[in-house]
Order: sequence, then structure tokens, then C-alpha cells
Amino acid sequence: MNIGVPKEIKAYENRVGLSPSSVSELVIFNHKVFVQSEAGNGSGFLNEDYVNAGATIVKSIEDLYSSAQLIVKVKEPQESEYKLLKSNHILFTYLHLASSQTLTDGLLNSGATCIAYETVEKADGSLPLLLPMSEIAGRLSVIEGSKYLQKTFGGKGKLISSVPGVASTKVLVIGGGIVGTNAARMASGLGAHVTVIDKNINRLRLLEEILPPNVKTLYSNRKNILNELRHSDIIIGAVLIPGAQAPMLIQKADLKIMEPGTVLVDVAIDQGGCFETSKATTHYDPVYNVDGIIHYCVANMPGSVPRTATEALNNATLPYVLEIANKGIDEALKNSEIKKGLNIQNGNLTLKALLRH
Repeated sequence: MNIGVPKEIKAYENRVGLSPSSVSELVIFNHKVFVQSEAGNGSGFLNEDYVNAGATIVKSIEDLYSSAQLIVKVKEPQESEYKLLKSNHILFTYLHLASSQTLTDGLLNSGATCIAYETVEKADGSLPLLLPMSEIAGRLSVIEGSKYLQKTFGGKGKLISSVPGVASTKVLVIGGGIVGTNAARMASGLGAHVTVIDKNINRLRLLEEILPPNVKTLYSNRKNILNELRHSDIIIGAVLIPGAQAPMLIQKADLKIMEPGTVLVDVAIDQGGCFETSKATTHYDPVYNVDGIIHYCVANMPGSVPRTATEALNNATLPYVLEIANKGIDEALKNSEIKKGLNIQNGNLTLKALLRH
């Protein structure tokens, strides 16, 4: 199969769909891999690295799409890319269709078969292609939150780690999944006092066992969330409903009960966000202020650490890329995990979470 790896054009996105090591695995099976020139530069992979791995470098994105059947990306196609997708294409990337009707319409009109990393699902309900980026985003949420808590950036002027004789910074994590767990682990490791809120009692029980004593858990309800908002310094939105719009757990009116300089980090922004006042931002202009509350809502957080993120993502995606390429799309979709990832085919929505909205 002919496989194409375009250069990402989303603002400040430096990851790449396939690393040179992944290309070398694909060419073993006689697949042809076309890589757009400089597609890997942001992740530290040069054209010559891809050539040495067996890929063919093409200059333009138009040539890339016309040469390939399977398109392997990281982020969803941008509007200028919609017209490049045709009915013979298989698109394999993060899509997050619930947050964009324009994107959904563009892909429906293309006729392409669109498989989303974030909805590929194992029999146990885990999301193997979302997991590595969720791990990174969870850890970055604390790093970025602690940065913007500094007075230099308009925050309260608190250090996330405790020092003798000074009260610890308080971090609230809403959602105890992969993002939330990694955020809690990072924040607690730095010395913060952490509260994790979730609706799943079994998950909260597990977190109590695996996380250190400076992490407490609370059941998610409106009363508990409001109580925690009053004295939290960093609030991390880490909720997920696979493939669907994230629930709005903090309303605009709730900002009034927070202390000025509190930092909100909405990791759910790529699914529409879980704070009413959230709007997607970029790494170039990552924060904004609403009623004295700092909002960090970068939709592609792992893009700031592209080398780590690309390698972690490829470790997870390569087996699925190989299966699609080796078997063809019809046979590959007999794999229930890949079938769960199918969002659009033949101009029709196939993802149940989207059909309910």
C-alpha cells in the first residue's frame, strides 16, 4: 500500500505521523512510504533520515495526497486540506469531530474513510492511541499550570512545590482517568496538595492506593466541585467521554468564587472543553484572562514536546498502521479495535457518540 505522511500545518504543531523507525518497519512489507519534505523537522527527523529508512520525499502536499492511499497524520486536517482528501483515501489521525462541525462536514464531503486515533478501543474499554498523548498532556498540564501561576504571568505568585513553613499549593484535578492520574502524580511529586474528583468510585479507590498521601479523592458532584474551586490554585480539566463533547463542569458564574490569579488548564479543549469560558488557544498565544482567572486551553499540548510525543505515539499507532496496510481497509475493519476507530465512511457518520448529538 502507498502510505503518505504530510507535514502538519496546524499552528505550532511539530509532531509527525510516522518516525523514520516506523517507516523502516513498513518498507519491510514492501509498502511505499511518501513523506512530505521537512515533515519531520519539528520532531528532529530530517529528510535524509527518512530516505535512509526507505521513504520517498515529495515536495508538495498535493503530490503527497495524490501519491498515497493511506494518510497517516497527527492532527485533524485543516480547511485547506479538505479538498485534497478523496474517496480512495484512508485517513488515520486524531480527529475530535465532536468539537468541530466544519471539520465533520469537510470529511463527510471528501468521501474518505476516516479512522480516529482517539476512538480506537480495546475490549476492556481502554483507548490505546489516546493513552500516550493523555499521559503527556496530563504531565504538561501541571508544568504549564505552575508556570502561569507565577506572578510574572498574572498568577497568584505561588511556587507549586512546598518549602518549609509555607502552605502547599492546592491543585484540583477534575477527572481521574489517564490525564488526571498523570496530572495528580506530577503535581503531588512536586509537593502540591492535590484533590482528584471523579464519578467512578472504583477509580477513586485505585487512585487512593497508587498515589502518595498528599493526594485526596472526592466524588464528583456540584457541591464538591464548588467547595474545591474556592481555595484551589490550579484547576485541571481532565474529563473525557470518548468521541463526544466534554461535559461543562465549571460555569462562567463559578469564576467569581475563585481567587484572582487562579489558573484553569482545560485538557479537554480538543473535545470542546469542560469549562464554559474555555476557547481553544495555541502554543504561540496559550493563555487569556476572564474575570481575573487565567485560562490555558491549548488544543495540542503534546505538540510542545514533539520528539517525545512522536516517538510515544508511533509506539502505539504502528501496529494498527501495519494492519491496515497489510490487510487493506475492508479486512482491517474486521478488527473490532479499528472498527471502533471508524468515524466516517462513504460520506456517512459511523461513530455512535456523534450520531447521538
